[in-house]
This record gives sequence, C-alpha cells and structure tokens, in this order.
Amino acid sequence: MIELIQQPIAWYIAGPLIGLLLPFLLYIGNKTFGVSSSFRHVCASVIPSAKKIDYFNYDWKKAGSWNLKFVLGIIIGGVLAQLTTPEGYSVDISSSTVSVLNSWGISDFQGLVPVELFSWGNVFTVPGLILLLLGGFLVGFGARYAGGCTSGHAITGLATLQKASLIAVIGFFVGGLITAHFILPNLLGGL
Repeated sequence: MIELIQQPIAWYIAGPLIGLLLPFLLYIGNKTFGVSSSFRHVCASVIPSAKKIDYFNYDWKKAGSWNLKFVLGIIIGGVLAQLTTPEGYSVDISSSTVSVLNSWGISDFQGLVPVELFSWGNVFTVPGLILLLLGGFLVGFGARYAGGCTSGHAITGLATLQKASLIAVIGFFVGGLITAHFILPNLLGGL
C-alpha cells in the first residue's frame, strides 16, 4: 500500500478527481472550497476576543469544520510524504528545468524538494528570509485581497462561472510567470 501511495497520480486520473470534487461538495451542502478561509476559521475558533470583531463572529463549526479537516489532512499528508519518501528518491522533472535550476546553483534533486532551496540553513540567509517573510506576507495578503486562494478560485470559482475568479486566476498565472522568469532568477542567484 505504501508503495502505491508513494507514486504520483497520473494527470488523467487526478484531473477528473479534482473536477468531481465540486459536485461532491455541492452534494454534501458545502458551497466553497479552498485553503485560505481556514485561517479565518482558526482565528474564530481559537481567539475568544475574536467574537467582538464582526468578521469572526459566526458559527465556525458549521461554516468551517469540513475546511479545517481538509487542511489538517493536507498537513498530515505532507508530513507522511516526507517521512515515507524512500532513500534516493528524486522528483522526475524535465531536462530543461534541470538546466535552468543548475544555472541557479541548484543541483541536488534527491527527495521531494531541492535541498539548496528548502533547508534550515537557507532560512537564515537574506534570500531565504525574503522568500519566507515577504513571500508569505504577499501570499496571505493576496489571498485575502483576491477573496480566496488559488484552489478556491480555480476550482470553485471557475466551475461556478464567477468573473472575479477568472480575473483572479489570470492574475495568479501572470504573477507566477513574473516570479519564475524575473524574481526567482535574481533572488536565487544570491543563495
């Protein structure tokens, strides 16, 4: 069983499963899908004084229990993936991507993520702190400003034909292209 779940799921299976997620959510009575709303549910459930703020004054158990379980599953799944990754495993990526990453000084592709990028030693470098703090702030701010995260807009919003979600998803792609082609090459050159 462990060997089966360690293998990537083919796009032609994963895609339809993601596509079927929204009808399933609508069937069970949940009209939204996404991860960024879980921050609101956590604040409403953990901080007693949050009830004084209208934004957090709602029945989080009814509105967010499924979402919180989903996010907990993502965290548990990530930890299990790290703990069960076989020795010597490397993600299969294209040779052109490997060439670009090599030009940025990234050469160790053992494991799920490159060690040169994702290690405790890199957190305390200037580029590492920029990626962690500024990137985290921008992702959090952007998700709130856009009214949801990439999964919420791209899966729920586009499936329900929301114009705001189409604009948000286009913005996500443009931001990703700018980051990949302009920001990362300059930032990673300093690692």
